[in-house]
Amino acid sequence: MLSKARVAGLKGLGVVALLVCSAGISSVVIADDQVWTGAERSGNKDGTIPEWGGMDKPLAGYSYGKFRGDYWSHKGDKPLFTIDSSNVEKYADKLPPGEIAVMKAIPGYQMDVYPSHRDCGFPANVEANTKATLGKSKISADGWSLQDAVLPSVPFPQPKSGIEAMWNFLARYQGAGVIWPLGRTYVSPRPGGTEPLDLRYVQSYYMPWAEKSSSSPTQSPLFQGLYYAFVKPAAFEGQALIQRYYWGKDAESFYYFPGQRRVRRLPSYAYDSPLIGIENQYPSDMIFMMIGNPDRFDWKIVGKKEMYVPYNAFGWMRFDSTMKNEDWAGPKFVKSEVRRYELHRVWVIEATVKAGIRHNAPHKFFYLDEDSWLPALAEDYDAQGKIWKMKEGTVIPMWDLGACSNTAGIYVNDLASGRYLVDGVVIGLGKDIINLPTNNGDKTLKDDFYTAESLRAISER
Repeated sequence: MLSKARVAGLKGLGVVALLVCSAGISSVVIADDQVWTGAERSGNKDGTIPEWGGMDKPLAGYSYGKFRGDYWSHKGDKPLFTIDSSNVEKYADKLPPGEIAVMKAIPGYQMDVYPSHRDCGFPANVEANTKATLGKSKISADGWSLQDAVLPSVPFPQPKSGIEAMWNFLARYQGAGVIWPLGRTYVSPRPGGTEPLDLRYVQSYYMPWAEKSSSSPTQSPLFQGLYYAFVKPAAFEGQALIQRYYWGKDAESFYYFPGQRRVRRLPSYAYDSPLIGIENQYPSDMIFMMIGNPDRFDWKIVGKKEMYVPYNAFGWMRFDSTMKNEDWAGPKFVKSEVRRYELHRVWVIEATVKAGIRHNAPHKFFYLDEDSWLPALAEDYDAQGKIWKMKEGTVIPMWDLGACSNTAGIYVNDLASGRYLVDGVVIGLGKDIINLPTNNGDKTLKDDFYTAESLRAISER
């Protein structure tokens, strides 16, 4: 059963979206007032959401290695207003129940709302592939896997079901690969404690189907490759993971334990299994807001809604090595100087665990940005129907990629444990994320890098 807060939070959803989804679309076309991605081209009636403008470009002088926020054309924006526990009810119709719960539970938590900018676009080949795959992309007979799509693209710009909308996110364009020369996972102290968990790692993320101008799931059985190796703390240094995700079968996970000097296969390191070393705060499928097969849930489009969501928050990417933890990480929440919120239209997607399947968060909601299909927000509910985790993503234009990305980090407030988690960020680490739109010959942009044999070879040096 959903809580009263959950039901109230879903009021006011877009009627047009509900009618389209319930009636189905027999002839798939892009309407005159729609972008080819499926987003509404026009702004809203109030003028608080602008017309779509396409991919943002940096100010003159930007090159990789410089702080992106200094070269954003709207860097001078000031907050329009601030939402906190004193006025949250005034804005409740544009907030998810999880965000309201966090604001009421954590003293001092606030959201600074800025002018909205629709800066997200895609490279020309992604647009061409989306038009080519229109009406061709299908969900397989298993009810969840993707087939017949021309990639990289938005497979379903006119989604008729929740699983189609989720594939727009899962198969999002992020180029051929993403590399973290140094990344961090930060978990706030336990209640009553003073020491946070502050991990360092190197990581790479490979999408073979996106390294060419046009591909398909059948041409590339490997959906995603993921490499992760601990750098700090010393107790975890040298431990490393390689995962292979596929289009239509279970993922494979291999882990190197330096004390044993062995690579072991982890047969169940997916879904809600906790990630090693993160104090049971991070389930495997929460990476990038969601990773892995969507086969354990039934997915439903609830509708579209205007909401205040994290957007253009370049503060998450401030890699200046002079940044200290106290500059951005508060004892109970990430400081508002790092976070930024704007009003955008989002698709509301409900996920309910399938009958006979177990998951520690059996009920979820995802809020997908209409322009990028990235999850700006997501909520986890526990088995009793109570809000458990409020998750915030990042929707940030990556000019070197030619698209917006959500790889710059996630921020999770856990209402059960009283802790928060941040992952994927480069704050204070001195090195930016590297986006690789095409295969440049990097060793991590190869299928055979993501194997047990490769993990053994690179770990035992």
